[in-house]
Amino acid sequence: MRIEVICTGDEVLTGKIVNTNFSYITQRLEDAGLSVKWETTVGDDREDLLLAFQLAGQRADAVIVNGGLGPTVDDLSQEIAAKAAGVELELSEQWLARMHEYFARRSRVMPPNNRKQAMLPAGAEVLDNPIGTACGFAVDIGKARFFFTPGVPRELRRMLEEEIIPRLLKKSGLQAAIFLKRFHSYGIGESHADTLLAGVAELVPDGTVKLGFRAHYPQLETKLTVRGRDMDDIQRKLGPVEQEVRKRLGNFILAEDDRTLEGVVLEALKDQHATLTVVEMFTSGQIAGRIAHLPGAEEVFRRGIVARDFGEACAAVGLDRGTVAEGITRETAEAVARAAQGHTRTTHALAVLIDVDEGADKLEFGGTICLAIATGGNVASRRSRVVGGREWVRLGAVEMGLDCLRRYLQGLPVYERIDFEKVE
Repeated sequence: MRIEVICTGDEVLTGKIVNTNFSYITQRLEDAGLSVKWETTVGDDREDLLLAFQLAGQRADAVIVNGGLGPTVDDLSQEIAAKAAGVELELSEQWLARMHEYFARRSRVMPPNNRKQAMLPAGAEVLDNPIGTACGFAVDIGKARFFFTPGVPRELRRMLEEEIIPRLLKKSGLQAAIFLKRFHSYGIGESHADTLLAGVAELVPDGTVKLGFRAHYPQLETKLTVRGRDMDDIQRKLGPVEQEVRKRLGNFILAEDDRTLEGVVLEALKDQHATLTVVEMFTSGQIAGRIAHLPGAEEVFRRGIVARDFGEACAAVGLDRGTVAEGITRETAEAVARAAQGHTRTTHALAVLIDVDEGADKLEFGGTICLAIATGGNVASRRSRVVGGREWVRLGAVEMGLDCLRRYLQGLPVYERIDFEKVE
């Protein structure tokens, strides 16, 4: 089935906002085994929108239009959809009542211009939007079925999952039972993971298991899309494949499905009735920021210390700088972690110290990351050299610190060579 996505709005066309909705639509369709053939971005212009709809209606089987369903004068999707379909706009009394209820629940009176959102092309199929006022709808234009969606990301995502993908699967004739299994890892790049996992999808020879990747440094998402008659059939196929993925990626898997690295760390700390202090340099406090806001973190997280340099880190944890060697090394990171653990009276302390520098030609920015985890009389540490831009080093340090803490809490080796560090 040939699918086109049309994204509308002057702000999208001119690049004033990043079009994250398109990437989400295509990723989710790909996960469902539905490939997008064309993407069109068009501004808030009646003639341009009409031409885009007409062209898509000639070449595609299904079209997803994103944006233009709001109450303002530049929201044109309903009007142009009706014109392209050769029908009139009609008031949907059902959706108008829904909007009145939406505003009443919030103790507000619906503004008159919102009535425009209940004007739909005659004969259109309503696509429910339980969390907003923009009414999604489906209508035939040319030979294609068009699905009109709101631009608000959370509204789009819910409509895509609950209303559009099931209809597209039915229209395509693909098996409707589908499941997406995700593995999140840190420390291996996409090409490395592809090599490690060569042939795993062939463990199910009928081709109903598809392996894919989504790299978003510093993490990598490995995806298994599985089709079957029903969920029992899917689980039967998935079992041996996901077991093999876990075996091959090993300790690099930090979480699965909707779980996050920081969530895994927090759960492990809670399970061990532990408390945590974090000392970090150059990271803008992002390690603490990943944990401290999570539900239940108040039981665990005790102190976050952000230092500009090594001297400030020592002073913040009551460590006499004269008792440790100069410079950032594994040994000094261990000293800071021990001091932080004792000074704040927590069971665990993580220290992530970074020495940043630029190459002689100022083109090779790099950072030496020394981190340590102290618990009572024990301490574990590692050193890594990461080369890249400032943000690359910062993100890498945050992820490495959290992942090493995850490994420590799970009884795994803190050090295991990763693809992103430079060998010296």
